[in-house]
Amino acid sequence: MGDLSAPAAPARRFPPEPESAARARRFVRAALDGAAPDLVDTAELLAGELVTNAVLHARTGIEVSAGIVGGRVRVRVGDHRPSRAPVPRDCSPHAATGRGLALVDRLASRHGVETGEDTKTVWFELWPDGAPPPSAWEAPAPSRASEATVTLVDVPGALYSGAQHHRNALLRELALAAAGGEDLGVPPADLATAHDVSDVIGACVAAALRDGHAEGEMRSLPLGLPPDAAPAVETLSRVLDAAEEAAREERLLTLPALPRSRVFHTWLFDQITGQLAGAHPTAWTVVPREPGSGPAEMVSWDADHVQAGRVPTIAADERNRIIAVNGPAADLVGWHADDLVGRPLTTLIPEHLRRRHLAAFTSLLLSGRPRILGRSVPLPALHRDGRLVPVRLFLQTRQTADGRTVFVAQLSPRAAAPAPSPHRPGRRAAVQEQAAREQSAREQAPPPAAVPEGAAGPRAEAALPALERLSLLARTGTALGNAANLDEGLLRVGGVLTERLADWCAVDLFTEDARVERACVVHREPGGLRLEEFEGTLPPLSDTSRGPLARALSGAGPLLLTAPSRPGRPPSPLDAHYRELLGGLRAHSAVVAPLRARQGIIGALTVARTDPGHPFTEEDLPLVDDLVRALALGVDNARLYQETRNIAERLQRSLLPVLPEVRHLQLTARYAASSTTAQVGGDWYDGFLLPSGDTALVIGDVTGHNLDAAIAMSQLRSMLRGIAVDRQEPPETVLRRLDAANHSLYREATATCVYGLLKGPEEGPWDLVHSSAGHLPPLLTTADGRTRFLEGGSGVLLGLDPDLPRPRATDAVPAGATVLLYTDGLIERRDESLDDAMERLGRRAAALAREPLDVFCDELMIGLGADSDDDIAILAVRPSAPS
Repeated sequence: MGDLSAPAAPARRFPPEPESAARARRFVRAALDGAAPDLVDTAELLAGELVTNAVLHARTGIEVSAGIVGGRVRVRVGDHRPSRAPVPRDCSPHAATGRGLALVDRLASRHGVETGEDTKTVWFELWPDGAPPPSAWEAPAPSRASEATVTLVDVPGALYSGAQHHRNALLRELALAAAGGEDLGVPPADLATAHDVSDVIGACVAAALRDGHAEGEMRSLPLGLPPDAAPAVETLSRVLDAAEEAAREERLLTLPALPRSRVFHTWLFDQITGQLAGAHPTAWTVVPREPGSGPAEMVSWDADHVQAGRVPTIAADERNRIIAVNGPAADLVGWHADDLVGRPLTTLIPEHLRRRHLAAFTSLLLSGRPRILGRSVPLPALHRDGRLVPVRLFLQTRQTADGRTVFVAQLSPRAAAPAPSPHRPGRRAAVQEQAAREQSAREQAPPPAAVPEGAAGPRAEAALPALERLSLLARTGTALGNAANLDEGLLRVGGVLTERLADWCAVDLFTEDARVERACVVHREPGGLRLEEFEGTLPPLSDTSRGPLARALSGAGPLLLTAPSRPGRPPSPLDAHYRELLGGLRAHSAVVAPLRARQGIIGALTVARTDPGHPFTEEDLPLVDDLVRALALGVDNARLYQETRNIAERLQRSLLPVLPEVRHLQLTARYAASSTTAQVGGDWYDGFLLPSGDTALVIGDVTGHNLDAAIAMSQLRSMLRGIAVDRQEPPETVLRRLDAANHSLYREATATCVYGLLKGPEEGPWDLVHSSAGHLPPLLTTADGRTRFLEGGSGVLLGLDPDLPRPRATDAVPAGATVLLYTDGLIERRDESLDDAMERLGRRAAALAREPLDVFCDELMIGLGADSDDDIAILAVRPSAPS
């Protein structure tokens, strides 16, 4: 069929060099002189692709022949490496490599591969008209003669695809650089070995994917590899490390890998070399991650995931363009969601931070080294009306099904619950990873002696044994109690319930305005199910609602559902929605029960089984009733806690002052709640003008992280303002009076505080007169970058002994210098001494000495305040130089 032995088909040999691809294209064009121009163009393109493949993968002499037979174009590309058969790949439109065979498959009328004893020939035909018989590549089957099986457990398809594309791009660029005489420190023999073993791995994975029957995006793949492949895989790892370094140095025309791709390749190579040496497989889902390489790749990213979410979320591509945004995020920044899609991400970044953002984004792409990926960072977002919105940003990378990288940012208003911690990069994905870790640990632990032998598997009996019931209740309470927020807690509870009791479960809750919201749906084996589509706001509970969910939300139950729904139209939209849930997730039996709390019914829990052989029965109802009692108590407590916290945060934010406008001074302040705890602190700042014309500067921190601390902070702030304005006395006297008042009124409250007065005429010079009650010293940064901590005037905390004398200090403040007052949350870290932390602050401030004051403060918050487990307040003042 592909025989081109006719004398009219000229042939030419080419060496295995990159230049051969261009020479082969010119040869094909000349050989096909007289053929239809469109056929010649296509033949030239495809021949170049096949010669490039032969240069990269065969690395032997290449023979190309081209001719016209019966008006049809025939081209053959042969090499002398028959063992290296072409490996067709599912190639995305965004892949940098791997398109050659896909182009031939798409554009050629017929194509194929002929393998001889010493040669391999890839051929194609182009027909000017008429429908040719179907033709397709046959993926080569790995040799079964002598192979060892390596099992890759829980391979995420999207991440593997992206990592493979990047690996191929690096190897291709290395080959081209080496052919051009560039010395990148990779010996030619190592580069050849790396190419070969990478091709072997790709072929084995392709075969495993083709032969496997796993559904969904997480698969376990058995690879048949040569038993002696470990040294070659180690060589591949070293070559890729060298290529990554060259890419970071911009010596290759490709970008370095992002953290998650590097971690995945490390895991992949370790699994191959380890298992070939006799080690047991380690699942990808239980491998520890570094920041920025979180577990959210277990499911490929899709824009629908963003739009269905309730956390304000924005996604951008590698061109820094917004590609998806949900309603909560759009509302936060004053836009309509559709109006933001397609705009540059800088639309939402304040002007004074745009240059930094572009530099950091470019640095990430060029170096592959993240600075804020996987971290919770306080910074301002730009509202459509021009005002700044204080938020915490949590940024992670995700992979699409076709291997592209997407940057997904979750935004939390700083007066609301904090953004996810660095170890929780995706709400559902993070819970899945934690569940996988816990399940793995339980599987490796010996079973308790008290558990009957037959109860080891999920739902081994119609009703769980007493010990299993108690364990399930305890784990349900622990899952909800240990979570950082209610949403995560409910997902964790769902993981517990679907492990031992049900195939899937759903939790519906009443909101403050009496709407019904499906908080979560959890499935043991979600596969390709889009669970998010069943979540969100439900139709209202109306007088016409008669279905089981409506009954449970009205207080009935637990209700056992075993019969199929009655045919016909449901009485209400809520009933129809619930029927769609049961049918869409293939429930064969279910139990729905109300969540009762002290204020009445707060929601409902549905647990369902899909296996007709293990339905729910009446014997399961008491257990479900116990579970919903525990779950309702936990939900109610979580809501009360969050309500208290929100009150404290609103109180705290309402007390943050509007700084005065002083003609010769710049004043800027920032505040951020803790990124990792659900607590409110007592940090505060203040700035105001005294009748004397002096500018008062205050920073303080009340001991504690709760509503009491916020209340004590508000009282101290108000008392200090009153004393300072009324008395207009030196700072140490004002602090002594404040301490006396605090001791008389609130004996148990302790706090730190710095009170300072910036004195001087409009044209200067200026002095800072200050006194400290156990607080960290102010930092003075001059315009030329010199820094000094103002450690004079230090005294004991407020609330210890109001009769102790308090010192005072006076320091000159040059024009253009910045005085920074700050709380300990900005610098203190558990694994760092205070001296080191202050030195780090000094270095950072010195580097920002000439930046505008807004930039100075935001950069400090971004660079030093990310992931702080304490709240942060900073206040900066800078006298202007006389004009």
